[in-house]
Amino acid sequence: MQIRIEAFALPGRTCTAGPGFPGYTDIHVAVQQRQRSDVLLDPQPGDAASAAWTLDCTASATASGVDLKGPHIQGRPGQRFVYLSWGTVDDTGVFTMFRRAKLMLDAVDPAVLAAAAHSGRLVARLGLTDAKGQPLCAAVRPPVVAWSAGATTL
Repeated sequence: MQIRIEAFALPGRTCTAGPGFPGYTDIHVAVQQRQRSDVLLDPQPGDAASAAWTLDCTASATASGVDLKGPHIQGRPGQRFVYLSWGTVDDTGVFTMFRRAKLMLDAVDPAVLAAAAHSGRLVARLGLTDAKGQPLCAAVRPPVVAWSAGATTL
Protein backbone atom coordinates (compact mmCIF):
# COMPACT_ATOMS: atom_id res chain seq x y z
CA MET A 1 0.00 0.00 0.00
CA GLN A 2 1.03 3.63 -0.39
CA ILE A 3 0.31 6.86 1.43
CA ARG A 4 0.33 9.88 -0.87
CA ILE A 5 0.72 13.27 0.80
CA GLU A 6 -0.35 16.17 -1.41
CA ALA A 7 0.45 19.60 -0.02
CA PHE A 8 -0.46 23.07 -1.24
CA ALA A 9 -0.33 26.64 0.12
CA LEU A 10 3.24 26.38 1.38
CA PRO A 11 4.32 29.32 3.59
CA GLY A 12 7.27 30.55 1.52
CA ARG A 13 11.02 30.17 1.57
CA THR A 14 11.30 32.95 4.18
CA CYS A 15 9.02 33.37 7.18
CA THR A 16 9.42 36.48 9.27
CA ALA A 17 9.53 36.49 13.05
CA GLY A 18 6.33 36.65 15.03
CA PRO A 19 5.11 35.86 18.55
CA GLY A 20 6.73 32.57 19.57
CA PHE A 21 8.41 32.22 16.16
CA PRO A 22 11.95 33.54 15.55
CA GLY A 23 11.69 33.57 11.75
CA TYR A 24 13.70 31.52 9.27
CA THR A 25 15.10 31.68 5.75
CA ASP A 26 15.65 29.02 3.08
CA ILE A 27 12.82 26.93 4.54
CA HIS A 28 12.19 23.40 3.25
CA VAL A 29 9.78 20.62 4.24
CA ALA A 30 10.25 16.85 4.00
CA VAL A 31 8.91 13.57 5.34
CA GLN A 32 11.02 12.22 8.18
CA GLN A 33 12.05 8.57 8.38
CA ARG A 34 10.89 6.64 11.46
CA GLN A 35 13.11 7.38 14.46
CA ARG A 36 15.66 9.20 12.25
CA SER A 37 15.21 12.96 12.24
CA ASP A 38 18.33 13.22 10.05
CA VAL A 39 16.92 11.04 7.23
CA LEU A 40 14.45 12.97 5.08
CA LEU A 41 12.42 12.02 2.04
CA ASP A 42 12.55 14.52 -0.84
CA PRO A 43 12.88 17.96 0.83
CA GLN A 44 10.79 20.58 -0.96
CA PRO A 45 11.35 24.36 -0.86
CA GLY A 46 8.88 26.34 1.23
CA ASP A 47 7.94 28.50 -1.77
CA ALA A 48 6.97 25.60 -4.06
CA ALA A 49 3.50 25.81 -5.62
CA SER A 50 2.82 22.31 -4.25
CA ALA A 51 4.67 19.35 -2.82
CA ALA A 52 3.95 15.62 -2.83
CA TRP A 53 5.44 12.52 -1.29
CA THR A 54 4.58 8.85 -1.78
CA LEU A 55 5.32 6.51 1.11
CA ASP A 56 5.33 2.74 0.88
CA CYS A 57 3.73 0.94 3.81
CA THR A 58 1.92 -2.22 4.78
CA ALA A 59 -1.67 -2.40 5.96
CA SER A 60 -2.63 -5.13 8.42
CA ALA A 61 -6.09 -5.96 9.72
CA THR A 62 -6.25 -5.86 13.52
CA ALA A 63 -9.03 -6.23 16.07
CA SER A 64 -9.29 -2.43 16.23
CA GLY A 65 -9.14 -1.78 12.46
CA VAL A 66 -6.31 -1.32 9.96
CA ASP A 67 -2.76 -0.75 11.21
CA LEU A 68 -0.19 0.90 8.95
CA LYS A 69 3.56 0.29 9.21
CA GLY A 70 6.48 1.47 7.12
CA PRO A 71 9.80 3.27 7.13
CA HIS A 72 8.14 6.71 7.45
CA ILE A 73 5.36 5.81 9.88
CA GLN A 74 5.98 6.75 13.50
CA GLY A 75 4.29 5.78 16.76
CA ARG A 76 2.62 2.77 18.34
CA PRO A 77 -0.43 0.89 17.06
CA GLY A 78 -3.50 3.10 17.43
CA GLN A 79 -1.27 6.19 17.61
CA ARG A 80 0.48 6.12 14.21
CA PHE A 81 1.52 9.30 12.40
CA VAL A 82 3.82 10.71 9.72
CA TYR A 83 6.18 13.59 10.48
CA LEU A 84 6.51 16.50 8.07
CA SER A 85 9.74 18.17 9.18
CA TRP A 86 10.38 21.87 8.59
CA GLY A 87 13.93 23.11 8.46
CA THR A 88 16.40 25.48 6.95
CA VAL A 89 18.98 24.43 4.37
CA ASP A 90 22.39 26.07 4.54
CA ASP A 91 24.88 26.73 1.72
CA THR A 92 26.33 23.22 2.07
CA GLY A 93 22.89 21.56 1.82
CA VAL A 94 22.57 20.70 5.52
CA PHE A 95 18.96 20.60 6.75
CA THR A 96 18.40 21.91 10.29
CA MET A 97 14.92 21.13 11.63
CA PHE A 98 13.02 23.81 13.53
CA ARG A 99 9.50 22.33 13.77
CA ARG A 100 7.35 19.38 12.69
CA ALA A 101 3.78 18.59 11.80
CA LYS A 102 2.32 15.21 12.77
CA LEU A 103 -0.17 13.80 10.25
CA MET A 104 -2.25 11.70 12.63
CA LEU A 105 -3.21 8.40 11.03
CA ASP A 106 -5.53 7.57 13.94
CA ALA A 107 -7.70 10.46 12.72
CA VAL A 108 -8.39 8.79 9.37
CA ASP A 109 -12.02 7.65 9.17
CA PRO A 110 -11.99 3.84 9.58
CA ALA A 111 -14.12 3.41 6.43
CA VAL A 112 -11.65 5.52 4.42
CA LEU A 113 -8.72 3.55 5.81
CA ALA A 114 -10.39 0.24 4.96
CA ALA A 115 -11.13 1.48 1.42
CA ALA A 116 -7.52 2.65 1.07
CA ALA A 117 -6.22 -0.73 2.21
CA HIS A 118 -8.40 -2.31 -0.49
CA SER A 119 -7.45 0.17 -3.25
CA GLY A 120 -3.78 0.31 -2.26
CA ARG A 121 -3.58 4.07 -1.70
CA LEU A 122 -4.41 6.50 1.11
CA VAL A 123 -4.26 10.17 0.11
CA ALA A 124 -3.76 13.15 2.43
CA ARG A 125 -4.42 16.68 1.09
CA LEU A 126 -3.51 19.66 3.20
CA GLY A 127 -2.30 23.22 3.17
CA LEU A 128 1.05 23.74 4.88
CA THR A 129 0.60 27.31 6.12
CA ASP A 130 -0.98 27.85 9.53
CA ALA A 131 -3.36 30.67 10.49
CA LYS A 132 -0.38 32.92 11.38
CA GLY A 133 1.23 32.46 7.95
CA GLN A 134 3.91 30.18 9.36
CA PRO A 135 4.82 26.55 8.57
CA LEU A 136 2.08 24.21 9.80
CA CYS A 137 3.07 22.32 12.96
CA ALA A 138 1.69 20.19 15.82
CA ALA A 139 -0.84 17.36 15.47
CA VAL A 140 -2.75 17.58 12.18
CA ARG A 141 -6.23 16.10 11.98
CA PRO A 142 -9.34 16.78 9.87
CA PRO A 143 -10.50 19.29 8.81
CA VAL A 144 -6.92 20.59 8.37
CA VAL A 145 -6.10 17.44 6.41
CA ALA A 146 -8.53 15.66 4.08
CA TRP A 147 -8.04 11.89 3.84
CA SER A 148 -9.35 9.80 0.95
CA ALA A 149 -8.83 6.43 -0.63
CA GLY A 150 -7.61 5.97 -4.19
CA ALA A 151 -6.91 8.71 -6.73
CA THR A 152 -4.54 11.64 -6.32
CA THR A 153 -4.97 15.19 -7.58
CA LEU A 154 -1.38 16.51 -7.89
